[in-house]
Amino acid sequence: MKIIEVKDYTEMSQKAAEYIIEKVRQNPSIKLGLATGGTPVGTYNKLIEDHKEHGTSYRNVTTFNLDEYIGLAGDDPNSYRFFMDEKLFNHIDIDKNNTNVPSGTNQDNEEECTRYESLVAGSGGVDLQVLGIGSNGHIGFNEPGTSFTSQTHVIELAPSTIEANARFFERIEDVPTKAITMGISTIMKSKEILLLVSGETKNDAMSKLLEGDVTESFPASVLKNHPSVTIIADKAAVSGLKTHRQ
Repeated sequence: MKIIEVKDYTEMSQKAAEYIIEKVRQNPSIKLGLATGGTPVGTYNKLIEDHKEHGTSYRNVTTFNLDEYIGLAGDDPNSYRFFMDEKLFNHIDIDKNNTNVPSGTNQDNEEECTRYESLVAGSGGVDLQVLGIGSNGHIGFNEPGTSFTSQTHVIELAPSTIEANARFFERIEDVPTKAITMGISTIMKSKEILLLVSGETKNDAMSKLLEGDVTESFPASVLKNHPSVTIIADKAAVSGLKTHRQ
């Protein structure tokens, strides 16, 4: 694991965007794995700024999102498809047909899981996967206890995850309790992983990730077994580490 420590969220977002932009310029047909939630929003803003100012093109880029809430259509403002359109895709020159998000409204969720897994595999796999980390160590929506061998599957969201995501909804009761997520083995097949971590609330997660054991009770720990992981974390996120990184 390579760890890049930055001052704050703004610098984390800038560094992450620069990292992604360089990869896109090196390989204009790159396959990007993308994440939702609060952490990557600043990065997406920087990608949009760069696209408008410097013309970095995403015309031939293909994207695969990690997950989607079950029960929410793509035009629902709380869906992850809507999130990605609003926060990134509508503002760059990417072909929407090349942007892939699991469907939360397929009547057969297992069929959707199989379809999405095959879609990722059939593309040759993700070149660069952007991840965040949950306070409980989840990556994607792979909650504690998820098998390291899991492929795209339906997950029952942990109470802590529902609580964390409630800020995006009017009421906590409105937060879906299930989602479709790329599995841990699917994520681990990515050629390269970029993990973004920000804020004091991620202190404990970072400590467990970097100083704890590899265990399915803390899903992100599996990243220690990946050959190419870069972590960009701000000072607040790493301040709880016993061995402080400079």
